[in-house]
Amino acid sequence: MNQLRLSQQSNIPSTTIPLPSSKSESNRVLIIDALTSGENQIENLAEARDTQTMIRLLKKDPPIYDVLDAGTTMRFLTAYAAITNKQKVMTGTPRMCERPIGILVEALQQLGAEIHYLGIEGYPPLAVNGFSEQKTDLITIRGDVSSQYISALLMIAPHLPQGLKLELTGKVGSRTYIEMTLELMKQFGISHTWKGNLISIGPQPYRPTTYSVESDWSGASYWYSLLACAESGELFLKGLKKESLQGDSKIVDIMAQLGVASEFKEDGIKLTKIPVLGLQEFDFTHCPDLAQTVAVTCAVIGQKTEFTGLESLRIKETDRIAALQAELAKFNAQLQEGNDGAFTVIPSVSIPDEVTIATYDDHRMAMAFMPLVTKTNVVIEDPDVVNKSYPSFWNHVELITATINMNFSQN
Repeated sequence: MNQLRLSQQSNIPSTTIPLPSSKSESNRVLIIDALTSGENQIENLAEARDTQTMIRLLKKDPPIYDVLDAGTTMRFLTAYAAITNKQKVMTGTPRMCERPIGILVEALQQLGAEIHYLGIEGYPPLAVNGFSEQKTDLITIRGDVSSQYISALLMIAPHLPQGLKLELTGKVGSRTYIEMTLELMKQFGISHTWKGNLISIGPQPYRPTTYSVESDWSGASYWYSLLACAESGELFLKGLKKESLQGDSKIVDIMAQLGVASEFKEDGIKLTKIPVLGLQEFDFTHCPDLAQTVAVTCAVIGQKTEFTGLESLRIKETDRIAALQAELAKFNAQLQEGNDGAFTVIPSVSIPDEVTIATYDDHRMAMAFMPLVTKTNVVIEDPDVVNKSYPSFWNHVELITATINMNFSQN
């Protein structure tokens, strides 16, 4: 297994980080572009493996859509294949085939798609055999499951002969991702209404346009964490804007409590250290991808915090709750499970001279634990997992200082 060794670096020199483009925006825009027959001018698409996989599959249109480990690509392409009457086998890595998709498949079947499971019911691989006729224009779906199911249905809604009314039941999680999808659709000419828990989209054509994808706020979060954990420093993150479609821009408010101030400039955002105000609790329902980053930050800087809204973390690239608990324990921190789905970060009081972090085939585990380098020497196992969303991540870490040694070794 490859390992990457990072030497302790407590002070961060003034550095500009050229952030990658948003994977979340890119993958949505690619589906919308495909539904517009590729008549748009799309700029600044993400370098992420998930996005590059989507580009390749849409361009080559093979009979088997092998999405590798890309959950968004799996969900979006399943709906896309159904509405465009394509006959496709949907599959991916072993872990991808353990991630549930039954709620989306059931919704598509209710609408009129013919989809069959090729293995365990409720999970990939699938056989998509196209669309017959629309059987209903009203679908009820749980709001507390993956927002990717909801986004997948919303993006194909304008192509349905009767349009779609999507009723969300119960607690709505990752609302900002649903809002992102609807706002991107609006950029391409699609109107909608969202009243209470009912989203309505009538049949209408996407309109070709020019769109440039914003830099990635999820990727930005790791640099916020690095500065929060450091003794001193200053960073400039290129390509971010204050009015963002991305829910992970919430990191600005979170890190303002954990010791990092944000100053928006014309071409990005300047980060500086400020006193820690304290973060007693936070609900990650609408930005679950920030949970790992914030957990590590709190554990390192001595901030005891209660986390809620972590329900979706168990069905990500790995069981992120179990992974966090195991890796935080390596430097004497904890993520304690309490009542009613609440978890408490118990910060470390003593950090070993070196910590080896397992990454569980999960890109966010590798990046979230990188800021530990401000307190000790860190070994990251299987560092290439970052290619899923941020292939240039370790190159950007290398910009911080030459004393962070980017040496790969084999076990």
